Amino acid sequence: MFDILGLSTQHENVYRAMLQRPELNVAGLAEHLAVSPEDVRDALDVLADLALIRMDVGSDQARAVRPQAGLTALLAKVEADVAVRQRQVEATRAVIAAIAHAHDDHHQVGEGRLLQGVDAVRERLTELAHVARTECLSFTTGRAQNPDTMRAESELNQIALQRGVRIRNVYQESFRNDPATMAHANWMAGLGGQSRTTPTLPMRLVIVDRETALVPIDPLDSQRGALELRSPGVIAGLVGLFEQVWQGATPFGEKGAPDEYGLSSQERALIRLLAEGHTDESAARKLAVSLRSVQRMMTSLTERLNAASRFQAGVQASRQGWV
Repeated sequence: MFDILGLSTQHENVYRAMLQRPELNVAGLAEHLAVSPEDVRDALDVLADLALIRMDVGSDQARAVRPQAGLTALLAKVEADVAVRQRQVEATRAVIAAIAHAHDDHHQVGEGRLLQGVDAVRERLTELAHVARTECLSFTTGRAQNPDTMRAESELNQIALQRGVRIRNVYQESFRNDPATMAHANWMAGLGGQSRTTPTLPMRLVIVDRETALVPIDPLDSQRGALELRSPGVIAGLVGLFEQVWQGATPFGEKGAPDEYGLSSQERALIRLLAEGHTDESAARKLAVSLRSVQRMMTSLTERLNAASRFQAGVQASRQGWV
């Protein structure tokens, strides 16, 4: 209870006993508290240093100072120390902000700030997790996250969520096949985070407080780094894109319902990609699944359309309104 005042539980017990039984000496206090006399003497030394006990004039008997005076004086000192510490923290925060502002100006490129390489992006995401105030929106592409990346992301998300920041993330449908990602999404849900999935995503994306956005320099190679954007018009467009994808995505914990033709969301996306001219290989990359998975889906679709070839399957899909 009084750790902040410099008192351990044993010190507090001795002080309380002296207030309740002022007539007890060291031996009496030891017996009353079921501790050794040495423990009582150690506690008396600490209480004397904190001015919580005094020696009676003309006697070697110690007397407890009234808590209204002794404990209140200690608390006032702690409060003064906290106030000084808070002023130091604010002063340090101002210096950090000034250094960060100068750093940002140095790296500013047109309407954005260039973050070269994965390490620079991770460092910036760490900073944003600590300063986010209200909301974080993101797209996560690929099949599964690296365990180290997921661990780092968990720590940052927990920091933000515990401060009341709302987190919404859209994964690709392929993540549902990764147990680690599913466990991470369930853990996030327990802290208040929300996750959904959709077959395809345009790129990786992070939007913080609808003021700052990180997009990849090259959507096909996230290792190159990201571009940090702050232009209100660009941010508004990216938020609109996120909300559109979010509305059509399937929440974690739910299984996407087949459409009126009995097609899953991945099958619908595959048909659309193939109709746009994608090969099996590029469709697999877009869906973040294996080539074998795409070929297996395509075989199933061809059979359901009673088609003898992929060309005939395309014609049949168009006639039946699948495309």
